[in-house]
Amino acid sequence: MVVLAASVLSKSGKVLVSRQFVDMTRIRIEGLLAAFPKLVGMGKQHTYVETENVRYVYQPIEALYLVLVTNKQSNILEDLETLRLLSKLVPEYCYSLDEEGIGKTSFELIFAFDEVICLGHKENVTVAQVKQYCEMESHEEKLHKLVLQSKINETKDVMKRKASEIVKSKIDKNRSDKGGFMSMGSGRIETSFSDMSISSSGSGFGSGSGFGLTTDVDSFSIKPKGRQPSSATAPPKGLGMQLGKSQKTNQFLESLKAEGELIVEDVQPKAGQSKVAAPPPTDPITLIAEEKLNVTLKRDGGMSNFDVQGTLSLQILNQEDGLIQVQIETGGNPGIIFKTHPNMNKELFSNENILGLKDPNRPFPTGPAGDVAGVGLLKWRMQSADESMVPLTINCWPSVSGNETYVSIEYEASAMFDLRNVMISVPLPAVREAPNVRQIDGEWRYDSRNSILEWSILLIDNSNRSGSMEFVVPPVDSSVFFPISVRFSATSTYSDLKVVNIIPLRGGAPPKFSQRTNLITENYQVV
Repeated sequence: MVVLAASVLSKSGKVLVSRQFVDMTRIRIEGLLAAFPKLVGMGKQHTYVETENVRYVYQPIEALYLVLVTNKQSNILEDLETLRLLSKLVPEYCYSLDEEGIGKTSFELIFAFDEVICLGHKENVTVAQVKQYCEMESHEEKLHKLVLQSKINETKDVMKRKASEIVKSKIDKNRSDKGGFMSMGSGRIETSFSDMSISSSGSGFGSGSGFGLTTDVDSFSIKPKGRQPSSATAPPKGLGMQLGKSQKTNQFLESLKAEGELIVEDVQPKAGQSKVAAPPPTDPITLIAEEKLNVTLKRDGGMSNFDVQGTLSLQILNQEDGLIQVQIETGGNPGIIFKTHPNMNKELFSNENILGLKDPNRPFPTGPAGDVAGVGLLKWRMQSADESMVPLTINCWPSVSGNETYVSIEYEASAMFDLRNVMISVPLPAVREAPNVRQIDGEWRYDSRNSILEWSILLIDNSNRSGSMEFVVPPVDSSVFFPISVRFSATSTYSDLKVVNIIPLRGGAPPKFSQRTNLITENYQVV
């Protein structure tokens, strides 16, 4: 018996997870699994399907198929026994038997399949043994964790004892410093006195019920006070109240630290951590050229809006590099209109393509490494009615046939740019189940909450300038599938703006710099 692969498929034929146990190419396994839905007949009681080369042994699990791909010489009884064991393992690891549940636990399923099948042959294991092997419980690891936790608890106890000792020593020191009151005998009077000093507002010792107590304190301390009428409201009392307040606050924080494990020192390192959170920059000067694309295409062909807005921003990390000028080079596109910042020298830019401040003695502002905005130097804009300037066109062809709507979507990319992270979002009618995607160049995802089918292509270059997708939904009006939203990015721009050189105004060697170029979509739709 040789099991070539164990796979979980949806009823529409989408491969959710597949584990190969013999050497085979990805194209071969994808071809074998793509042929499986066409071979499964409706209403048949068979659990296997044979072709010229392989045998499919399968079992439906709710909305999924669990499929074993074996060679035709394998023992069908052993294959069925392996299939039954795998069918028990899938519900053990998946919380829900649907595409989302399989996707979240795909690696756990692969590990479980490896415990059951080794090099295409079934291992003599049970479900409980497979779960135990995958959990990989270790007695030594548990013992190590217990020892580590006991050390942590012991360290916390030592910290509490040390904190309480510090609090007690501070209290004893404060009592010894107030010798006038301690020598007269009553610690209670001293405590009440300090409390009243905190509650007072700077005029006298207190009010209300505390006044009589304050009088008693004064009667005990006539000698230390001396000239009471002239100095009772003098600054020393206000000063004493401030010292008492900060001392009381420190004692309170220390007691909180001892009782509730609140460590006040944790507040201070955060300020230091914020400084080192950003990684150290590689280049002292960075120039960012970014263009935002706003395009509105018509579903029947043509274009109603094409607008490109670009900016060139400057980031300087070190203040000593602020006295510079930036020499640029444009692509010579006559449709682009450039506009400099009001603080820039417009004549210098128009004559020599150099961006510099009007006051050459004034440096450019600097910013931290995490400041992605930078300083704006230049803006430009381009509007056009030429459809050849559009980097990506989308054609959507919905057609109703019987109780189904067949939708074919095709994209065509211009050779001007290599597009990255392309996402085409197609609105769908409010249906409970995902659409039946029959053919796609790329990947797809169904957002059931917003009823949107997302078609993603990682990269569009010369190898895939065109592609298509076909899916089936219940019968609806064709206007439901619009507007289609598109998102992508590119590393080249329409302006083809390049930074040629950085000119230091103080002389010396030009500082090191880097340039980032990015084209993104701000609003790109087919309506």
